[in-house]
Amino acid sequence: MLEPTAETSESRVDPRVLRTRALLRTAALELASERDADTITMADIAERATVNRATVYQHYKDRDELLLAAMESEITALARAAARCPLAHPPDRMPTELVELFRHVESNATLYRRMLGPTGTARFVNRLRDLLADEVTAQLGTPGARPSEAPPDDLRAHYLAGAFIGLITQWLTRPDRLSAEAAAAAAWEGLRRAS
Repeated sequence: MLEPTAETSESRVDPRVLRTRALLRTAALELASERDADTITMADIAERATVNRATVYQHYKDRDELLLAAMESEITALARAAARCPLAHPPDRMPTELVELFRHVESNATLYRRMLGPTGTARFVNRLRDLLADEVTAQLGTPGARPSEAPPDDLRAHYLAGAFIGLITQWLTRPDRLSAEAAAAAAWEGLRRAS
C-alpha cells in the first residue's frame, strides 16, 4: 500500500477547510488594512470572517501566523518584483523594474505600512527579508559575479535585503512620502553604493 505524500495529502484537503482558511485570510487582510496589526485579535478575525473563534484556532495557532499566511501572496508578489530588479549588481542607469517594484508597494501602501511599521509583525518582516535575500542570492550566484574579496553571498544578500526593507519602511512612514519614482531612485543609488 502506498503511503500518502505531501502532494496527495494536500490535494485531499476538504474544500470546506480551504474555504474557511480563505475566509480567515481575507478577514485578516481587511483588518490589517484598517488598523495596526497589534490591535487585531483572533476574535476580531473570527467576527469578520463570520466563524466561531474556536474555528480560527483549528486552522492557525495565533494571530501572527494567520497574518503571515494572509500576507504570503503579497510577500511572494513583492519577491517576484524584486527578482526582476538587478539588486545585486545595479547597472549604470536605474532599471524600470525597480520603479515597478515601488509602484507595487505604493498600490498596497497602507497594508505594507502597517505590517512593516512598529506595530507590524516580526514574522512578516523576517519572511519578507528571507525571500528578498533568496532573490539577491540568486543574482549573486551568476558566474563571475563575486570578487574574491567580497563577503560571503548569504551575508551580502541579507545586508541588501535588510537595507531594502528599511528603505521601504522609511519611505512608507514618512509624513511627506516621496513618489514611487523618487523612492526607487533613492533605492537604486543606495544599491549602487552597496554593491
